[in-house]
Amino acid sequence: MIRTVVAQGTDSDVIGLEIADLAAGKTFERRTDQELVAVVLSGAVDVTVDGQALGSAGGRGNVFEGPGYAVYVPPHAQVWLAARDGAQLAIATAALDGGQPAQARIIGPGDQRIADVGKGNWSRHVRTMLGPEDAAGRLLLGETINPPGNWSSYPPHKHDEHRPPQEVDLEEVYLFKVRPAGGFGVQIRYDAEGTDAFTVREDDVAVIRSGYHPVVAAPGYSLYYLWVMGGQGRQMIPHMDPAHAWVAEGR
Repeated sequence: MIRTVVAQGTDSDVIGLEIADLAAGKTFERRTDQELVAVVLSGAVDVTVDGQALGSAGGRGNVFEGPGYAVYVPPHAQVWLAARDGAQLAIATAALDGGQPAQARIIGPGDQRIADVGKGNWSRHVRTMLGPEDAAGRLLLGETINPPGNWSSYPPHKHDEHRPPQEVDLEEVYLFKVRPAGGFGVQIRYDAEGTDAFTVREDDVAVIRSGYHPVVAAPGYSLYYLWVMGGQGRQMIPHMDPAHAWVAEGR
């Protein structure tokens, strides 16, 4: 079963996001004129692009177990992702808009930049699957895990104005998972016009076109989110909220 969770052009301006739940032996097949990255949230798939077998991607039972795998597919390529014993995939897409595509490939744990960032109750675990230093045309993508009670995207930052080298304009989409089941987090988005805050639970999404956007996990629950960014160029230059930047500076 494939379901759209972020419709490009309706829910978002740049990014599309689908969830594919594949039973054993079932295949996700797609040819698109956009750049595509499939993140294996759980299970494993055999990967074929334009008739060439690239190998297997995946193997974790869930996103909290450890780093996962992704599959990068350039525009106009035909991709087949065949589930072995069942798999769940997040399929992110974006039009290149002048960027240069890369070659199809599997992105494994060894290809990722994995780090614990922040400190205290705003520390979190970040797995950057497709960063600015990685070959791609437009998409930037990774995974963040907040320990129970912890904040991320903190100190609050935004990336909705294109004024490098101070800031770049990037739309962002989050897909959430929670452990143990039944938990929640809170997504906040604010700017000079006001504040939005809403509860996020398993498989909820947030589309962030503008504003500062910190996230917090409820005590007792670990909060995961897949983050996907696309906009003008592939730099990541967030602008910290000046009112709260002192937290990172240690003053």
